[in-house]
Amino acid sequence: FLQRVMLRQATLSEPGDVAWLLASYAREALALVEDASALPALDSVRKALSDALGLEFKGDKGEHFFRSTLVQTLFYGLFSAWVLWRNEGHTGRFGWRTAQWEIRVPVLRALFERVASPSNVNTLGLLDVLNAAADALNRVDTMVFFAKFRQEHAVQYFYEPFLAAFDPALRKDLGVWYTPPEIVRYQVARVDTVLKEELGIADGLADPRVYVLDPCCGTGAYLVETLRHVAETLKQSQGDALMAHELKKAARERIFGFEILPAPFVVSHLQIGTLLQTLGAPLEGDDERAGVYLTNALTGWEPAEDKKDERVISPLIELEQEREAAEEVKRERPILVILGNPPYNAFAGVSPAEEKGLVEPYKEGLVKEWGIKKFNLDDLYVRFFRLAERRIAETTGKGVVSFISNYSWLTGPSFVVLRKHLLESFDSFWIENMHGDRKMSEYAPDGRTSETVFAITGMSVGIQQGVAISTWVKSGKSGEKRVLYNDNLTAAKAADRRADLLDSLDEPDFDAQYTRAMPAPSNRFSFRPGDDMSAYLKWPLLTDLCAVAPSNGLMEKRGGALIDIDRNALEERMRLYYEKAVPFESLPGSLHGLMQPHGRFDPRTCRSKILAIERFQMDKLLRYCVRPFDTRWCYYSAVRPLWNEPRPTYWPQCWEGNAFISARPARVSDPEGVPINFVSVIGDNDALKGHAYYFPIQIISLNSFTPTGPQQTLLHLDDHQTPTANMSPQARAYLAALGFPDPDTDKPTAELLWMHALAIGCSPAYLTENADGIRQDWPRIPLPGWPNPPAEVAPLLAASADLGRRVAALLDTERDVPGVTGLVGVRADLQPVGVLKTVGNQADFRVTAGWGHKGQGGVTMPGRGRAEPCMGADGTPALNVYLNATTYWANVPKAVWEYTIGGYQVMKKWLSYREMDILGRPITAEEAREVTNMARRIAALVALREELDENYRAMNDER
Repeated sequence: FLQRVMLRQATLSEPGDVAWLLASYAREALALVEDASALPALDSVRKALSDALGLEFKGDKGEHFFRSTLVQTLFYGLFSAWVLWRNEGHTGRFGWRTAQWEIRVPVLRALFERVASPSNVNTLGLLDVLNAAADALNRVDTMVFFAKFRQEHAVQYFYEPFLAAFDPALRKDLGVWYTPPEIVRYQVARVDTVLKEELGIADGLADPRVYVLDPCCGTGAYLVETLRHVAETLKQSQGDALMAHELKKAARERIFGFEILPAPFVVSHLQIGTLLQTLGAPLEGDDERAGVYLTNALTGWEPAEDKKDERVISPLIELEQEREAAEEVKRERPILVILGNPPYNAFAGVSPAEEKGLVEPYKEGLVKEWGIKKFNLDDLYVRFFRLAERRIAETTGKGVVSFISNYSWLTGPSFVVLRKHLLESFDSFWIENMHGDRKMSEYAPDGRTSETVFAITGMSVGIQQGVAISTWVKSGKSGEKRVLYNDNLTAAKAADRRADLLDSLDEPDFDAQYTRAMPAPSNRFSFRPGDDMSAYLKWPLLTDLCAVAPSNGLMEKRGGALIDIDRNALEERMRLYYEKAVPFESLPGSLHGLMQPHGRFDPRTCRSKILAIERFQMDKLLRYCVRPFDTRWCYYSAVRPLWNEPRPTYWPQCWEGNAFISARPARVSDPEGVPINFVSVIGDNDALKGHAYYFPIQIISLNSFTPTGPQQTLLHLDDHQTPTANMSPQARAYLAALGFPDPDTDKPTAELLWMHALAIGCSPAYLTENADGIRQDWPRIPLPGWPNPPAEVAPLLAASADLGRRVAALLDTERDVPGVTGLVGVRADLQPVGVLKTVGNQADFRVTAGWGHKGQGGVTMPGRGRAEPCMGADGTPALNVYLNATTYWANVPKAVWEYTIGGYQVMKKWLSYREMDILGRPITAEEAREVTNMARRIAALVALREELDENYRAMNDER
């Protein structure tokens, strides 16, 4: 509030302050426009934008998008008019009413005129806010402002802060993130080099035959950098006089940008105009404009099926003219380079209907040929990939593509046909994995979470997505296809990763920085280097073994109100929640998550429904697997919406005596470690990264389970609830061929394949040799001779299952393991592991070493903590893991400390939730002993690695 008051009265000079203040006025204008019940006077604008850009404005989100677009057009039109007015040397006061006379781009001028007409301004009550915005511009110290504004990338800094302050939700939907200059410079430089070295174009981007397109140019960063690169080349070869002429010609006639949103379209024109003016090649008059067009880049590449004279003419003739100019570029210009940062997600208003099945070629054969039944190819970046392939490889016949994008396409199973297509269309690829996937907490080598590469200190947190830069060339040269992959850009700090990227341009042997990938059908044309997958793909998927599809675990989304480390605390608050005499307003803060609206969750309605149906029951307090080796308590009810996802098909299988193998459908974390876990209690949806799915070992018919009422407590099977083996017909036939008993009547046989899968999934050799395949899908399990095994396999399989049972016992925190856990009888090799020690006379159980902290929204974030190297009792590297300054668990082997299941570093993750500031109390002596037991369980698992590897090799019939 104080900042707003001060900026509304002060002299302005900082571009960021001007952007913020204009955004605040724009936000007021948006509130006025959104309050208007209808905008009949602007229906023509709605129709014009819809027709010309292929946009739809349906529903609340679409309507908000339309009205926000109008306000952005109004304020960015105003701002651009002021910039041009000042650049022409005008003095005195600037007025918004005459702004339209200063706007040079016809389509923007037309839109501004429509929105800012006297009738619309008066009807919508915008007069005061427009006067205030113009007054703010008149208070700018222009000399200081423009000195900073004309600096490199200053205009780009203007749009993202504006949208973040004006409409942060829309900014996220649109994917408006500032692309760091190092990324832009790198891509442009690489394109220039590839043009010279692969296509034999000596002048690279400066050659007049090179037509360049950024199909999603946003605020114009790539276009500006391309023009700057061209200017440097021209200056070196032709001198200043010819440079200005050629540079302006390039900006107008062969370096093009497409943008679908008016506001960044304005900024793009401003950036290019400012650059050209700085370089002595200013655009002059209304006839000279940069080659940036307001258009939908994904449509209009082919002539309309209707005849020209039958086509609907836009109610804004300028939009029609803009469309025709853009389509002339799309259809007539021999585009040789496509580059940029395509949007990763769809946003409100985009209609793929006019794209005429753009990405359909990437879906052909996914189900029938590749067996991929679930896929997602609707992200916008995939459409831009197909656009680039079609334009460069299929139309021009040669050229270069350079994109920074979501990196999922490099290995994801959904993209196998896309990769195959690109390999057929292009000759060479250079891939830079820039890491930084905060959604999966991707770690750098120093153990700290990597920032997204888009993070700019003090300016932008950037999109939370792992990305890769890819450069593709179609040269027409004969020879083997090349896919070169660089995974060395792993610094934790985004700025360091970007600096390393730029430094790589100076390497004398550039290609030596890369590792060769060998895409082939056997590895689903993976663009990451890895081993051949032909043997792996013959094995059955984990999902091929089950009769009942795996279910996600429970999903709470109630702020932890239904889950607790402390059973007594959970019981106390749930008793209060179920007590009808306690008013909703009097419920304690510990139930905060059940008292706040969230999405479709209405807390009052939910409680009323719960109290009308059921009462508090002690036997609904159940053990709950939150993470591997982290078992807590939950209060379960199947009555929606107490739990966000109570999983009605999963819960009935959680009967006493049953157990589950949990896994995930694809890797989302690096490192992931073991992708399979054993669980004997109810499990959480996020117990593994990528969401945990639970395969029950035995199943009961859902017809014998009552989904409401007192049967919601953990079931004790009775006479009419006879479990059967969760085994597919093919799996049953496989075991029958080996002479095993009926799995429905013999429990060891019912669990045999699942225990075998567990033993295989924990084998380091299996995980290393099949990393590419395991990354892409459910784990595949080696079953010799599948589906028709030789008889000699039976004893091998039985032995593997026995080994899996030993692994299961170590993973199951609900039962002791003789020789491993407890106070007495512990194996000699495990006795020194994880012993609690203290520097003083008495142990301090407060966890204050910095293992975790509360992040945004109260989410627990991991910290660095304190783990000091030492030499283990067996002479191998170990760590002393500290609770605080005086108390620690001694001699935790390094392999134990680093042991990871489903993307979670087990011991470190457990500690992060027990930090004093998060837990609110010291851990108990029993909890401290639990860590010792955890370390010893994992040490026993590590000790089994050689045996697990031998078992895997015995089962791998391809060896």
